[in-house]
Amino acid sequence: MTSDALSNLLHEDRRFPPSPEFAAQANATAALYDEARADRLAFWDRQARELLSWEREWDQVLDWSNPPFAKWFVGGRLNVAYNCVDRHVEAGNGDRVAIHWEGEPGDSRTLTYADLQREVSQAANALTALGVGHGDRVAIYLPMIPETVVAMLACARIGAIHSVVFGGFSAEALRSRINDAEAKLVITADGGYRRGKPSSLKPAVDEAVAKCPSVDKVLVVRRTEQDVDWDDTRDVWWHDIVGAQPAHHTPEPHDSEDTLYILYTSGTTGKPKGIKHTSGGYLLQTAYTHRNVFDLKPETDVYWCTADVGWVTGHSYIVYGPLANGATQVIYEGTPDYPEPGRWWDVVEKYGVTILYTAPTAIRTFMKQGEEIPGRRDLSSLRVLGSVGEPINPEAWIWYRRVIGGDRTPVVDTWWQTETGAIMISPLPGVTSAKPGSAQVALPGIVADVVDDGGNVVPDGHGGYLVLTEPWPSMLRTIWGDDQRFIDTYWSRFENRYFAGDGAKKDEDGDIWLLGRVDDVMNVSGHRISTTEVESALVSHEKVAEAAVVGASDPTTGQGIVAFVILRAAAGDGGADVVKELRDHVAKEIGPIAKPRQILVVAELPKTRSGKIMRRLLRDVAENRELGDVQTLADPTVMNLISQGLSSSSSDDD
Repeated sequence: MTSDALSNLLHEDRRFPPSPEFAAQANATAALYDEARADRLAFWDRQARELLSWEREWDQVLDWSNPPFAKWFVGGRLNVAYNCVDRHVEAGNGDRVAIHWEGEPGDSRTLTYADLQREVSQAANALTALGVGHGDRVAIYLPMIPETVVAMLACARIGAIHSVVFGGFSAEALRSRINDAEAKLVITADGGYRRGKPSSLKPAVDEAVAKCPSVDKVLVVRRTEQDVDWDDTRDVWWHDIVGAQPAHHTPEPHDSEDTLYILYTSGTTGKPKGIKHTSGGYLLQTAYTHRNVFDLKPETDVYWCTADVGWVTGHSYIVYGPLANGATQVIYEGTPDYPEPGRWWDVVEKYGVTILYTAPTAIRTFMKQGEEIPGRRDLSSLRVLGSVGEPINPEAWIWYRRVIGGDRTPVVDTWWQTETGAIMISPLPGVTSAKPGSAQVALPGIVADVVDDGGNVVPDGHGGYLVLTEPWPSMLRTIWGDDQRFIDTYWSRFENRYFAGDGAKKDEDGDIWLLGRVDDVMNVSGHRISTTEVESALVSHEKVAEAAVVGASDPTTGQGIVAFVILRAAAGDGGADVVKELRDHVAKEIGPIAKPRQILVVAELPKTRSGKIMRRLLRDVAENRELGDVQTLADPTVMNLISQGLSSSSSDDD
């Protein structure tokens, strides 16, 4: 069966062109596409000169003499933290708010760029005092507090390499990442707040570092005032050492190709996979995409990316892109629904948020809660909405624009990965006539395509595998300590092309629709069907709030389609009639071959704290296997409820 069978059979006819008023003031124009097509490297050369401050200019924009190992802005020197902080102060913007921080209990802090400069300088001096230098690795295991941003920038300032580990990971996951990077220092906190209660962090660090011989010191931020075990030979309070440091630190320039950070991808088996990102090209593409995809006006916008800094979205679109652009942004510590489901909209209203960037999973959760909750808040400040993390189904896109955006805001559906470092495919809000559910086209300066099994470009209207055919500035340089794994994982499937692992379709207009991971493509009686398209069909039904679909082994068809759905309140308890209605709806939308073998109505889906659905665990349930690791779930008890319900679920035999 060829990859042409990956074609998504759903069609979308709705279009949302930018308003004339928005287009007239937009940062990006259609001319960017023409400029990049005419000379891609000259395009990136101009962006680098205009968006960043360099201590030394580069000799060569791109060295691609040894693919797949790229070097960008060869010979150029800059300091990432200087670009994110000091230069804005020097430009007279020291009083501009850099971060509005909102704690879950309701406490808040405001840091101007001058405040941030002082705190980053003190933290950089503290790191130096603790023996951390250029090229040393620092593990950061913190909640969503300002010190997390300060710690990352302090590492960047002195040329240390940070490895941020999501605060929801276990001691064992932390240990494996510390050891792989051979981190010298761990920065953590006593804890953070989650659903109204202090959630501890230091005990996991204590357990992990007992088996980490490279760690010399543990630097601890006081957040919750919880009692913690203390090792006087190793542990240091942040407020004791950072607060005692001078408020001035001179940033040294570093090579454009110096490693900025390692970020370990989650969900893999065996040894964690450390994605290595460097400085110049990465900072450039995050700044360029943040400015143009979100149409950022740093003097007036209040930007909010709801991701956790532990994921790449937090690195690129909370720390580096926004701060390089001198943005004012909101950072929120807690969950979207504590102490009530409208907490996010309270934050939007309180700070006058103008740009909101969040995940489709969160949007579908809000859909399930209904329109009344956001309807009670004033969301009129919002002017651009963004989506990230997985393909967004058209109905969620429409709801997001209509209910949250007041039927007037552009919605930018962005595709990118930990490995790409920055947004690759997205509408430009002042240029693109948006199409619900589609990321549409590669950004100016990026070259992407869809190919079949043989690596041939597929025509419009057909599906296949998403590839990137030219190097890009923010690309991963390798897997930390394992160049061969880097080559084998990303560059071996199609020669000299990066294979993202995602299936995609080009529609009749040539716009790209992401179909999710190729691993999430089911083979049903020889037909390859994307889980994304079945999920999209299910949530287009008025009774469904959210759906997750997996393929389960089937003796007759190879794989059977098993769907887990959350119903809207008006749909009742989801008896056999509702299940039949939904199965028939999928057959009508896609075809009888896509009719789910089984539909299980559930109250919740297993999600990580960042909002991603853990389909791996649903596959375990669907195939009656022992559950895999549930440590990253926001609520591990969800899986018990789903497992208990499977045996009583409904299906029919046609």
